[in-house]
Amino acid sequence: MKLRKHLALGLAALLLSGCGYAQFYLYKLFGPDHHYVAAASVLEAVPAPPAPGSEEDKKDFQTLFDWQARRSEADCAGALAQARAEYGAFFGDISPFPDPLPPEVSKILFRVYFDGGMAVGAAKERFARQRPFRRDKALKPCLGKVPGLSYPSGHAAVSRLFALLLSDVAPARRADFLARSDRAALNRVIGGAHHPSDIEAGKLLGDAVYAGMLREAAFRADLEKLKALAVKR
Repeated sequence: MKLRKHLALGLAALLLSGCGYAQFYLYKLFGPDHHYVAAASVLEAVPAPPAPGSEEDKKDFQTLFDWQARRSEADCAGALAQARAEYGAFFGDISPFPDPLPPEVSKILFRVYFDGGMAVGAAKERFARQRPFRRDKALKPCLGKVPGLSYPSGHAAVSRLFALLLSDVAPARRADFLARSDRAALNRVIGGAHHPSDIEAGKLLGDAVYAGMLREAAFRADLEKLKALAVKR
């Protein structure tokens, strides 16, 4: 029993050194349900999705079909490059931190990523909106038939959350970080994996999670650590 516990704790510690899908799903087995902000505390920031057949819902599909008609191979390649909602895929080439990431940076980024992901999962379960290509077979996503639920967009929420964090680490580069987050979110519409309203809800959720984090002393202390570890320009 003690050996199993030590192995679990060791694996959890190892997982904190990364920031990706594998770490997220495995850490759920061993870690706490949040580090800074509990998912339930931010869900009210996300409104219900458009009702099926409503004007807003029809507008969602019109935008999706417009992109399907005009997207290029380069558009799809860009979306595929960010298929996983991970820090490196979003910000690896413009990150303010040393490469490779220092262990302390990886640990804090994972905590942020984990809390954001838990909030996204809770919201998706609440609204249970199907992906657009499951609702209209005429949609042909160039990202493939991505599994899971659609609303809100996890890519939009997590990239927004990281962009807000990086904006506090390196304020002079705020516009770059937010633009990168917006593009990562739009790529999910271009690729046919999300309705535009999923994206807007994801951004709202990312804003709410980050606002909640800023109210926590533990997060503010970790934010100061990140500022100290950023590359000075």
